[in-house]
Amino acid sequence: MQIFEQLKEKIKDGTFPPHSKLPSENELASMFGVSRSPIREALSILEASGLIESRQGGGSFVKKVQLADRLDSYSFEMIDIEQIYDLLEMRTIIESEAARFAAWRASEEDLNLIKTALDEFTEKMKNINEIGSEADYHFHKAIVKSAYNPFLLQTMENLQDLYKTSLEFTLKQNVGIKRKREQIYEEHYQIYKSIVARDGEAAAYHMKRHLYNVRIKMGDRRIKALPKKMNQ
Repeated sequence: MQIFEQLKEKIKDGTFPPHSKLPSENELASMFGVSRSPIREALSILEASGLIESRQGGGSFVKKVQLADRLDSYSFEMIDIEQIYDLLEMRTIIESEAARFAAWRASEEDLNLIKTALDEFTEKMKNINEIGSEADYHFHKAIVKSAYNPFLLQTMENLQDLYKTSLEFTLKQNVGIKRKREQIYEEHYQIYKSIVARDGEAAAYHMKRHLYNVRIKMGDRRIKALPKKMNQ
């Protein structure tokens, strides 16, 4: 695992760039001062993680990881940050309108499910060492489901693994930081409150503001933060 982590870091920092050939097993064994056995095991994990591919008779080559691929926690770390911005931009478009529709269309049962998901997320946020990505996903999915547009829901479900991995990736940035976690909760609460009030404009606005803030925290310079209240 130590060899795996070091090789992963070398791929991430560009020492071994996409499409480049890794050193041979013998060269890696010499580099790390070990036998070929742990080298082979580390390469197997890298291949299973989608970071390299073996070519018969040709050695191992670094793959260029695309965000649209099915990702795991290892390969997600290798994504160009611009692709994460694009994913968050897509979420902003879909979920802002979904929140608007949810405010207009949600049944009482839907509102209860959104509240349950919010309560679950709230409990996770109270523990500053919890990531809370699963609870966050439940909250956002409950809102999209309440929009009663099957194409919006199907899009989210088709990208479920990607959604969950991206949520974990972004929420990890706030682990241990109480103020930021409180801010995230407040943003979620404003979305929920607007949906309960049947205020579609406010629901869309607060969802957009929440996702804008996520994008800004991740370094997306294409947008600016929205004020806490509409029409400011």
